[in-house]
Amino acid sequence: MKIFIDTNIPMYAAGKDHHLKEGCIKILNKVASGELEAYTDSEVFQEILYRYYHIGQLDIGFKVFDLFSTIMDGSVLPVNYRDVKQARLLAETESAAGLSPRDLIHLAVMINNGLDTIATTDRAFSRVSMIKIFSP
Repeated sequence: MKIFIDTNIPMYAAGKDHHLKEGCIKILNKVASGELEAYTDSEVFQEILYRYYHIGQLDIGFKVFDLFSTIMDGSVLPVNYRDVKQARLLAETESAAGLSPRDLIHLAVMINNGLDTIATTDRAFSRVSMIKIFSP
């Protein structure tokens, strides 16, 4: 199974005790072992840095970034102009209504790279009929 890994998966896996932590760790272990063929995009790494910068914990953000980067080595998709244009078009569709601009970018990258499953805790993606959710 090919799967896109959303930002919240490595962040919950690295975060404090939470009911989603264990499931997110399991997903990343499956990616690291090769059990799941996983991809992410460069925007996910920007989101990790942004979040930890915003909460004043950039040292932790660097660790999350580096560990996730090691797991995803070779499977990080770029965000290019084609993806940005696709996100713009998706923003007008009913099926993507309610997604944030960042989530629209992830969805566009998925579509443009033939991915139809996302590992996420973000419920907004459940409204998008063209993809499947892999929940932790």
